[in-house]
Formats: sequence, C-alpha cells, structure tokens
Amino acid sequence: MLAAAVEIFQTYWPLFWNGIKITLLIALSGTIIGLAIGLVVGGIRAAAQPDIRDSGAAQVAKRVVLFVTGIYVEVIRGTPMMVQAMFLYYALRPVLGWTPIPAGVVIVSINTGAYMAEIVRSGIQSVDRGQTEAARSIGMNAGQTMMLVVLPQAIRNAFPSIGNEFVVNIKDSSVLNVISVTDLYFQSLSISGSVFLVQETFLVTAAIYFVLTFTTTRILGMIERRMNRSKSSYPASQTVPKMNMLKEEGKK
Repeated sequence: MLAAAVEIFQTYWPLFWNGIKITLLIALSGTIIGLAIGLVVGGIRAAAQPDIRDSGAAQVAKRVVLFVTGIYVEVIRGTPMMVQAMFLYYALRPVLGWTPIPAGVVIVSINTGAYMAEIVRSGIQSVDRGQTEAARSIGMNAGQTMMLVVLPQAIRNAFPSIGNEFVVNIKDSSVLNVISVTDLYFQSLSISGSVFLVQETFLVTAAIYFVLTFTTTRILGMIERRMNRSKSSYPASQTVPKMNMLKEEGKK
C-alpha cells in the first residue's frame, strides 16, 4: 500500500498541489474575512450587554441587537457547513452567478464569522473593566477606548482560538466538494477514481492534511509564545498610561 501511495503522489503531485493551493486560499481568506465579521458582530454583542444604568429605550435596543445577532450566531453554529454550502450556493447562484471557489470563500467566511463573533466577545469581556474606565477617565471616547485599549488586548487573549479556527478551516473546507470546489479533497476523489486505489490515494491525502495542520499549529504556537513574551515585558496595566502619554505628547 505504501509503495502504491508513493507512486500516486509522484504521478499526480500537480493535482495534489493545485488542491493544496485552493484549500489554503479558501481557509486563509475565510478565516481573515470571518475574523472581520467576528470583530464587528462580537464587538456589537459585547457592547450590547445589559447594564442597569441604561434607560428603558437603551435596554430595548440592546435586546433587539442581541436577538438579531444571536440568530446569526446560533443558526450558523447550529447547522453543518455542508448544509450551509448547499443552501447558499444553489439559492444565490441564480442571482449572483458565482463560481464554486468565490462561493466557497463566502461560505467559509460566514461560517467562521459566527464562531469568531463569540471568540471576540469572550476576548473583549476578558479585558479588565478597569482598563476601559481608566481610558475614559483620561478623555478617550468609546471608539478610541475600544480600538486602542480593549481590542488589542482582546485579540491577544483570543489568539489561540482564532488560530484554531484557521486550522479547523483547513480541514473543514473539504466539505465544499459538494459544490464542486476543486480543493485537496476534490482532487483526491478525482485521482482515486482514475487509479481505482482509494485507500492509497487517501493515505496521501491524509498525510498532506496532517503536514498542513501540524505546520500551521507550530507556526501559530511560535507567534503565540512571542506575543506572550511581549505581554510579559509590557503588561496590560501599562496600556492606558502609555496611551495617555502619547496623547499628551500630541498636544505639545
């Protein structure tokens, strides 16, 4: 079996390589766009948390926002991405006329965005509330506080989960073969159908997926360790004083 698998890889490596490129393209693009969606939705959900100091109208508005964003998060997280792919691709194809690869990026982005929203929300809520209060006390508005103080720390706290979503997308993008995305799994199906050696072909495929995810995990681990070293040398408690100093220098 091993010899046959090696021969299949040597013979069909251009097809495997094409599949790898599509897989990484969709996984990386979907993760980046999904993170952008998650930052928006997660930030909104974190800001819309109930507060006893809110007026009645504000409380109602926050409940509506949480309800609407909650529908997106719960529906996407509660249904398989394969089902989402089939529904969105064939429902929107007559309108958008899109091809499988752009559709795959959109589908992975929407799916990832729901998970990222909860990751970002948890990351924001993990930041010490005193940081926000200190930032507001030196004159920062809500937007400056979120962008300059809260979000950098939230993303750093949530980085392991964000990186894990990328690894998951490398593997889960294989379900997009149902809409004919020519990723690694799709190419493997084509090769196995040509050589009639399913086990040997997918032994190669499994090895490639392992190399991709193992390498990605190690790279993300290195980045995380570097971020942690940076955090220890520049603690979060210095964030607001540093921003205050920069603000004072800007006035001079």
